Amino acid sequence: MSKDSIHNKKGENYITGAEALMRALEAQGVNTLFGYPGGSIMPVFDALYDHRRTLNHILVRHEQGATHAAQGYARVSGRVGVCLVTSGPGATNTITGIADAMIDSTPIVVIAGQVGTGFLGTDAFQEVDLVGITQPISKWSYQIRRAEDVPWAVARAFYIAQSGRPGPVVLDFAKDAQTNKMNYEPVRVDYIRSYMPVPEPDEEAIRQAAELINQAQRPLVLVGQGVELGHAEQELQAFIERADIPAARTLLGLSALPTGHPLNKGMLGMHGNLGPNINTNKCDVLIAVGMRFDDRVTGNVATYARQAKIIHFDIDPAEIDKNIRTDVAVLGNCKETLPAVTALLQPAKHTEWIESFRPYEEVEDEKVIRPELHPAGDTLSMGEVVRAVSDATHDDAILVTDVGQNQMMSARYFRYRRSRSLVTSGGLGTMGFGMPAAIGATFGRPDRTVCVFMGDGGFQMNLQELGTIMEQQAPVKMIMLNNNFLGNVRQWQAMFFNRRYSFTPMLNPDYQQVAAAYGIPARRAITREELHAAIDEMLHTPGPFLLEACVAEEGNVLPMTPPGGSVNQMLLEC
Repeated sequence: MSKDSIHNKKGENYITGAEALMRALEAQGVNTLFGYPGGSIMPVFDALYDHRRTLNHILVRHEQGATHAAQGYARVSGRVGVCLVTSGPGATNTITGIADAMIDSTPIVVIAGQVGTGFLGTDAFQEVDLVGITQPISKWSYQIRRAEDVPWAVARAFYIAQSGRPGPVVLDFAKDAQTNKMNYEPVRVDYIRSYMPVPEPDEEAIRQAAELINQAQRPLVLVGQGVELGHAEQELQAFIERADIPAARTLLGLSALPTGHPLNKGMLGMHGNLGPNINTNKCDVLIAVGMRFDDRVTGNVATYARQAKIIHFDIDPAEIDKNIRTDVAVLGNCKETLPAVTALLQPAKHTEWIESFRPYEEVEDEKVIRPELHPAGDTLSMGEVVRAVSDATHDDAILVTDVGQNQMMSARYFRYRRSRSLVTSGGLGTMGFGMPAAIGATFGRPDRTVCVFMGDGGFQMNLQELGTIMEQQAPVKMIMLNNNFLGNVRQWQAMFFNRRYSFTPMLNPDYQQVAAAYGIPARRAITREELHAAIDEMLHTPGPFLLEACVAEEGNVLPMTPPGGSVNQMLLEC
């Protein structure tokens, strides 16, 4: 760059750092941002005013809501979600969402205002060390102190956020860097020295994995979110179908394999299905694909799949041997590594092994599923509400959940036909996640119906985002499972604390009036007749809708592996 171009202040590319940010975001293909203005980010919002045709800014009602909305947008669209907030409390309000995105591998970029560089370290008004706070919970955290660094920082941020194992990136944007001028030139980043987002597949590991699978009599595949993140859904199906291997899914991997696929044996984990959990401790080869052996999946690691050879497909070397010792590690994007192994597999039939799941399915159906979907009494159950909504949407809606019993019931009884159909807070378990994440999902996939299930506790944690729904007329179909309890904690209190319900009963407002205050149509369902009529009204009402389903106060999510228990010791009753 010549000195003449740098000092050509009349040139159209001699712009402020704030304007450079707008152009850099547009260069990344960004069209939607979620945020909240404030003093230290005001120059950026002023620049945004002139880019409203290309950058659609969604004004949330709380910065935590911005991060969760960006997560919902990213999870359903496969693109990077973007947040724009101010310094100090605006920035710290994003911390929960950043941590949530980190543990669930969701690509978001959080851009936060910061005090001017001359005030850094002085405890100036609304100054906080955002880089120091977020380094442990982000893929990269960087402070922009010069306007000329904006194009590079943005390009690098998006590359890091979406490459390899995705995750959150934080840009801390000093106010004088927003207002100072620079000569803008586009920057492209597709390589960073010492950063290897996708490991090179090892041919020997691929050969060893195929050999183990070919010799297996009782193989079992564990399907994680990495399949969706790697766009490897078809490769997964080809893999399990060639070798006739039953598959079970983690919570975040539920929609990576259609519910109705004949080799799909259900959900893993604490509240998963009986068959895959018990057979985890009976298989002879356990094949993990894009999952991280979370403690809610493994239960007691000392007794987890001790009889099996472990094959672990993953893009992140840090996950290998972290929780479960691996016999063969196949590193790389599973979109590439799965076909490489499939090509070496001998066609097989594991009829007897697959049939071994049936007795467990029959027991679970008799003792848990049928009583939940067809309860004997007049009171609605959580599971029947979830299944009724799934049926009414022909199993083709995007499911968003909050956290708690509503999450586990939704995961168990909603059904999936397409990938990227589930948005939930898995690793962090963030109550209040559901509503703002559903808002983001409606912008990420406006062509699909978005249904969010929440409990009465989680609904109130980010209740203010009803204002965002109202303003945007975001077509969020909200289903609240109201049991007047913090249900998941109450269940643990019932099972492990002698029914001592310490601060879990909820005194709730009239949710119909709350919805009315925001101009959102709402309906309460107490009987089954009311439920089906309300679901029909909800799905045929344009825009947002709140369905309050009054469910059994002391309903429980079963089966359940008790805390610290083995996966083959699931409880079928409380």
